[in-house]
Amino acid sequence: MIKSKDDLWAYIVSDAKANSILQGGNFRNKLRNRFNPTWQFIIALRKYEYAKNTNNTILTIIRWFKWHRLSIKLGFTIPPNVCDSGLSLPHYGNIIINPNAHIGKNCRIHVGVNIGANGGSNLAPIIGDNVYIGPGVKIYGNIKIGDNSFIAANSVVTKSFTANSVLAGVPACNKKNAKEAWWELNKLNI
Repeated sequence: MIKSKDDLWAYIVSDAKANSILQGGNFRNKLRNRFNPTWQFIIALRKYEYAKNTNNTILTIIRWFKWHRLSIKLGFTIPPNVCDSGLSLPHYGNIIINPNAHIGKNCRIHVGVNIGANGGSNLAPIIGDNVYIGPGVKIYGNIKIGDNSFIAANSVVTKSFTANSVLAGVPACNKKNAKEAWWELNKLNI
C-alpha cells in the first residue's frame, strides 16, 4: 500500500520495470512512454492510491478524475489498493477486478480478464506474486492462487491452487508445475 512519496516512487519504478518502460533514455523513448495509454493509467492509479491513502481530500478528487477518465477510456475497472507493485498491463481493453480482491507483486494481466466474487458474496480471490494471467481468464470466489503461477488464456478458475501451478481449462486444473516466473521466461529484470 502506498503511504508516502517514497512508496509511490518505488511502486512506479517497479511498474515501469514490469512494463518494460525505459526510465530516462533518449527523446524517442520518453515520447513513446508519454503517450502509452496503459502506462498513463498505471501512473494515474498509483497517484490516486497515494492521494487516497494519505487522506488528502483535494488531491484525491483531482487524482480520481484522471484515474476515472482513463478507466473509462481504456475499459479498465481496476480499483485502488488492489494491485501490489510491478503491475503489468500489456494491452488495453476490458479488465474487471473486484475491490475486495488482492493481487500480488509483479503480476501480468491481459485483456478480457475478470476477477470477482461469486454468488453475491464479498469474498474475492487472493492472487500471489509473479502470476501471469492470460487473455480472457475468469477467476471467481473465495480462492487463492499461489505465487509463480501461469493461467492460460480463456481459463475459468473456481478453486484454489498452490504455488508454481500452470492452470488451463474450463474449469481450470493444474497441468504441470512452472519452473520459472513469467518475467524470468521473458528475460525481464524485475
